[in-house]
Amino acid sequence: MAQNISKDKASKIKLFIFDIDGVMTDGKIIYTDSGEEIKFFDVKDGHGIKIMQRAGIEAAFITARNSKVVQVRAEDLGIEYVYQGNLDKLEAFDDLMAKTGLNPDEVAYIGDDIIDLPILKRVGVSFAVGDAVAEVKDIVDVVTEKNGGHGAVREAIEAILKGADLWNGATDRYNK
Repeated sequence: MAQNISKDKASKIKLFIFDIDGVMTDGKIIYTDSGEEIKFFDVKDGHGIKIMQRAGIEAAFITARNSKVVQVRAEDLGIEYVYQGNLDKLEAFDDLMAKTGLNPDEVAYIGDDIIDLPILKRVGVSFAVGDAVAEVKDIVDVVTEKNGGHGAVREAIEAILKGADLWNGATDRYNK
């Protein structure tokens, strides 16, 4: 399980931003003969996002690639803010801050590669997946034990919700 996050930091989080390739997926990109792209998403990560939303924390995607599959996954999870094709992720981040009216210290972000560094350096709580590159692991608040696409997102979500004392309330429906 990810390291503990202080209640002070965790309680401020109102938005959690997720990179896609290497975070929500294991980073593999598969193309069919017809040129369609296939990505594998971990169902526990998706359920974690739904639990987080129930606790009052919004989710957003920021990814450098464009993929129809990402939009489908966002719609499936009820994620309103989806930024695709953003090689300058900080530009997307700044736009998201303007649209939501949030301050960076009210945001968590999880990434895996150097393209994520500008955002990771600005947010209130920063995460790297277990198989992130060293430059990312060196600057984040928390490195997950799990790798991208294999439960790292769920681990990070649980760390935020448990740190903010929101986990039990968000999961009460399962304890009947």
